[in-house]
Amino acid sequence: MKKLYTFLLAAALLSLGSCEKDLDQNPLSNGSVPDFYQTATDFDQALTAVYSQLRGYPDRLLVLSEIRSDNIYGVSSQGVRDWDPINNFNSTLAINPYVSDTWAQDYNAIYRANLFLDQLNERGGAVLNETLRKRYEAEARFLRAFHYFDLVRTFGAVPLIERAVGPEEVAKIGRAPVAQVYELIIADLTFATTNLATTYTGANVGRASTGAAKGLLALVYLTRSGPTYNIAGPGLATNDYAAAITLLDDIINARGTARYALITATGSAPSAYGNVFSYANENNAEVLFDVQYIVGNGATHPGLLVPPGYFTSLGIPFDSRGIEIKPVSTDLLTSYAANDPRKAFAIQTGYTTTNPAFTENRSLFKKYISAAGRGTGGTDWPINFITMRYADVLLLKAEALLRSGGSAGDAAALVNQVRARAGLSALTSITLPQLMEERRREFAAEGLRWHDLVRTGLVLTVMNDWIARENPGGKIQQVVPNYIIYPVPQSELSATPGLYAQNPGY
Repeated sequence: MKKLYTFLLAAALLSLGSCEKDLDQNPLSNGSVPDFYQTATDFDQALTAVYSQLRGYPDRLLVLSEIRSDNIYGVSSQGVRDWDPINNFNSTLAINPYVSDTWAQDYNAIYRANLFLDQLNERGGAVLNETLRKRYEAEARFLRAFHYFDLVRTFGAVPLIERAVGPEEVAKIGRAPVAQVYELIIADLTFATTNLATTYTGANVGRASTGAAKGLLALVYLTRSGPTYNIAGPGLATNDYAAAITLLDDIINARGTARYALITATGSAPSAYGNVFSYANENNAEVLFDVQYIVGNGATHPGLLVPPGYFTSLGIPFDSRGIEIKPVSTDLLTSYAANDPRKAFAIQTGYTTTNPAFTENRSLFKKYISAAGRGTGGTDWPINFITMRYADVLLLKAEALLRSGGSAGDAAALVNQVRARAGLSALTSITLPQLMEERRREFAAEGLRWHDLVRTGLVLTVMNDWIARENPGGKIQQVVPNYIIYPVPQSELSATPGLYAQNPGY
């Protein structure tokens, strides 16, 4: 799939433009779309264009979930940065570029998926065998669900568009209720679970698999089952725990080529945990789904949470000159047990600076930084970004058990598999808050923390307790229910006056 991501023709034909800010699902003119879909190769390349829209997802996830959470305090010492209002719970986020880009790029991806599905329905049967046609449909529907899930977790109610439509029709489509958005997500992922391939080889590695669809659908069920907070999403208190457990058990009990497992070998990394993220060990047995990158079409997420000077020698020494970092919170730093390899791999706690006028003693995340997968000047990193892995499956099942009144001992047994890799002792029982701390340490710098707290109903208590203890400069506001979702971007409100109501609190 890395090779496929370098194919630019389909992306150019189907793109709406990476800087487009409004929900303008503008179809191509002069018959260019139907003319393109003539062969099986054409469909494959067009599907690659849908995958390519994942490229900017990790950056947005890290800012809107990781920086939003108690893992980082992003208060700038050099004036207001784009991440500061997100970390501070500022009510002016409707004009924040990360917020508006999330809306725009998710809908760009949905447009591409819808356009592909429309053409697949009209022309796919003539050039594709039925098995491949269903798999392509399943891949496109998985990707559409992936982006709608990102939207509903970020904004709550959003416009629901199931086919490629022009700007005049888009301008009439209001926000659908959260329940209706979930219905489409679940329908798409249910189809994907039965029509995707279980595994891929060669250039197809990196495509969505049955395991990826089941894992994402389980997460969707657990998110929909979360508390409502008396706002429009993302939780609907639906009690989908049994459905989630069934899907997670399918993944855990899979055998043969469909089997996933925790990485326990060190390989060329400093620890088995580090080997999960090693550039030399990409697409390993722990990965259910990841965003693929290659040199020349690489990622920026490894450098998002560190100052640019860090790349001169991978951290020691570097000339920071006061360049902004997003410091790891003291609360997270002190939560790790002594000698936990996850802390050593994910967090840089001590480094030197060659600038005598600036002393930097804060810690930063370095999880995706490695010499082997090093990008140019802090950008164009070829290393993939993992969106779901087997450790997540184990801990999500533990969560589903605890939230549904299941055995705390059974939940602890699942957690112990993850703890064992970190060299930690086994637990005999566990509570939901304790589980969220386990997840926090396992998935630090992976963009999961905010969503974990929201989904489990702990966000208000955990965040406000943390803010009371650790609030540099007193700039981080108290978290209230309205801040659980983000505002509709101002660019959307201006483009279609009166079509959307702004989320309360913004």
